[in-house]
Amino acid sequence: MFVLDNIKLATRNFKTRKLRTFLTILGISVGIGTILFLVSLGYGLQKILIERLATSDTLLTLDVSAANTTIIKIDDAFIGDMKNIPNVVEVSPQKSVFSELKIGDISSNISFSAVNNSFFHLSGLNLLKGEMFGNDKDNKIIVSTGSLKSLGMDDPVAALGKEVTLTLIVPQNTSSDEKEMNMENTLVPLDGSFVISGIVEDDASSAGYLPIGWVDSSVVPNFDSVKVKVTDQNSLDPVRSVIIDKGLAVSSLSDTVDQASKIFNVVQIVLSLFGIIALIVSAIGMFNTMTIALLERTSEIGIMKSLGASNREIQFLFLTESILIGLLGGLGGILIGKLGTWGFDYGFFLLAKSFGGQAINIFYTPTWFILFIIAFSAIVGFITGVYPARRASRLNALTALRYK
Repeated sequence: MFVLDNIKLATRNFKTRKLRTFLTILGISVGIGTILFLVSLGYGLQKILIERLATSDTLLTLDVSAANTTIIKIDDAFIGDMKNIPNVVEVSPQKSVFSELKIGDISSNISFSAVNNSFFHLSGLNLLKGEMFGNDKDNKIIVSTGSLKSLGMDDPVAALGKEVTLTLIVPQNTSSDEKEMNMENTLVPLDGSFVISGIVEDDASSAGYLPIGWVDSSVVPNFDSVKVKVTDQNSLDPVRSVIIDKGLAVSSLSDTVDQASKIFNVVQIVLSLFGIIALIVSAIGMFNTMTIALLERTSEIGIMKSLGASNREIQFLFLTESILIGLLGGLGGILIGKLGTWGFDYGFFLLAKSFGGQAINIFYTPTWFILFIIAFSAIVGFITGVYPARRASRLNALTALRYK
């Protein structure tokens, strides 16, 4: 009952100074709302990066390539060795080959990557339209939107199912001297026709993906790169070390994500500092309110003490008021912050829609952070009320009754 009585008395005191109490709570709310808004922006940008770049498979995948292709060749034997490395669960090689793609009377030179089906989930590549090809000798190909534009096709949906022919353009060294390179292109037409089964959104390049079984080792003997998937995060470094010892260059998307996360952590700290500055200003206003309340209620404190109220009870009353103001400010800050994030997200949605882009949510607020905000606002209220509460509890009853 003691706690409930203090809460009732504190809320009754709020009603006697409604405007001042409202402005004090509003000041705390603005400070808390600023922190929530800025930190949500940092978390949102970080979430966008991770969702767009990383999946569970890509974070467990190493990208392997030859640092010097004249010395080290990644061939079938090398791929077999990689499959036998402990903790390696999947290996997806890639060959790059220049090709002439022809639809009817229109042709265009396209840079194709000859891959197997596992390449797509290991690289985190998603299709704009269509579907992936199946086995390594499937007669389906995937092309970028840039490739379609080079063929005079702007509608990805209309391109799906179109039959095309492919001719590989393979450079060959015609010089007998190993030190002298005399490259000439050899045209290797692929049998039959292919169907465009999928479209990748990439307007910047004329690129595509071809089942690796169509690029014979006699035509293109070596692989340009390999994607190696390991069992778990703890296996990344051991497998990386083994592959590096073989003289190959290794990179990982998880390294990029880790570096980006560290950068965003710094960004979140900087953004939080701006919000904390606003909170400090509002906390000073709250301290001023509690101090004025002490002066206004000095006589009231004297009456309470003369009726038997202890120093502890007086102190607890003032702390209850300050904590309530802090909590209400925290709840108001969450409301202000969320309204701000929703408003900006909706504004970006309208902007993206007007430019024909894809709408994304650039703000993200973790649940734990909202709970932290509520607890933090109560702590701010407590700290702000400590000094006025101690002064109120130490007042002499006779002196307080005489105060005017």
